[in-house]
Amino acid sequence: MIAQFLQGLTNCFKIEELRNKILFTLGILAVYRLGCYIPTPGINGVALNEFFARMNDTTGGGNVFSIMNMFSGGALGKLTVFSLGVMPYISSSIIMQLLTAVIPSLEKLSKEGQAGYRKINQFTRYGTVLLALVQSFFIALWLESPSTFGGLQIVNDPGWGFRFTSVITLTAGTVFLMWLGERIQERGVGNGMSLIITAGIISAAPTALHYLNLLLSPKSGASQLQPVALVLMVFFLVAVIISTTMVSQGQRRIPVQYARRMVGTQATGGSSTFIPLKVDTAGIIAIIFAQSVILFPATIASFWPQGPLQHAMTWISRG
Repeated sequence: MIAQFLQGLTNCFKIEELRNKILFTLGILAVYRLGCYIPTPGINGVALNEFFARMNDTTGGGNVFSIMNMFSGGALGKLTVFSLGVMPYISSSIIMQLLTAVIPSLEKLSKEGQAGYRKINQFTRYGTVLLALVQSFFIALWLESPSTFGGLQIVNDPGWGFRFTSVITLTAGTVFLMWLGERIQERGVGNGMSLIITAGIISAAPTALHYLNLLLSPKSGASQLQPVALVLMVFFLVAVIISTTMVSQGQRRIPVQYARRMVGTQATGGSSTFIPLKVDTAGIIAIIFAQSVILFPATIASFWPQGPLQHAMTWISRG
């Protein structure tokens, strides 16, 4: 099986057009990962790292912002120019799909072929910029609040200057990621936005393996992970992957029978086929939309360290 996979991978690079698309996609992803290390101006990196270290110790990585950090490929944890990731674009796309189903003018536009698609895509871009502006402004306000960070001063020079710079920087980063994803869609291989999200999540694998090694090494001084717990974790991981794949690929086949008809003196037709209906028609869209809906009130609640909103944020956080 591994030999067949390697043979197929080798064959991909033998075809010039496919090879160029793969190399172009890898180059775009390399640019994305490079941007994840460009910091946002005005941020105290030492204090920011200390805060996230405290947060991981107290919540076990279950905080809402840990989820956002995962989807941004670790960019939010470093407060880089790509901190917002592609989530504003995805949220805008989902909102446009919902509006297309309820607004007659948009529904009519969606049926106008390629021209209508380009117009809806233009509206999606405008929505992306609007969402990025709002989210980046709230992030700037969040960063300026020392009480949110346990008394740590994350911003070197708080004020409207920092807020304006942060809004422009983070919004520009999201727009650039949107452009990179569209370039992959046009000239590369696969769905550009999905590949960017996947690359961000995979980038956290070395850190996860390092922490796993600390949990398994008796010389690390960390609390040890029991062998039974490790086996159960691996078992459930494999089970989740298999079940997710089965649901994603599962389909119900509706049989269709074509009637026989006479053409001249010969009878033709009478064949049977089927209509494949996917079990999970929404795919990942429903999960991403639910994540966006949950994270928005949690982000608002983070501005009030005390009170019912903070309890609500703790309740919807994983872990």
